[in-house]
Amino acid sequence: MNPNEERKIIEKFQHKTWNEIKTNDTWAIFKIMAEFVDGYEKLSRIGPCVSIFGSARVKTDNKYYVLAEKIAYELTQHGYGIITGGGPGIMEAGNRGAHRGKGVSVGLNIDLPFEQFDNPFIDRDKNLQFDYFFVRKVMFVKYAQGFVVMPGGF
Repeated sequence: MNPNEERKIIEKFQHKTWNEIKTNDTWAIFKIMAEFVDGYEKLSRIGPCVSIFGSARVKTDNKYYVLAEKIAYELTQHGYGIITGGGPGIMEAGNRGAHRGKGVSVGLNIDLPFEQFDNPFIDRDKNLQFDYFFVRKVMFVKYAQGFVVMPGGF
């Protein structure tokens, strides 16, 4: 873990007073609304897509990585784009398959103090960043015509 990641974790767990918590909650609604608006604006133009869910921890030689990449590729050959969480593992496999198939490749990334990073197979104009898991999950469901659920990562 690098010093910047460690600092983020420490900041997240610092003691807060009740007034700080209440104030943060009040203003959080605007951030939540902004994430919904940004997601709706960008994803409303992507066309038919399938969301792929799965573990962030599988390697490229894992049978599920290979299968997810193949499924994503085949879906793009039938006119579907791919939506993933935008990170490593199964998410990367889905975006890699979409990229290889020259289809739409969407990444719905989450801002975590460590672990998550954008994979290189996401269309740059379709790489969205979220702070709230529930907003991100809405985007996975709202803009998908189907779902592929691989082991892990729900």
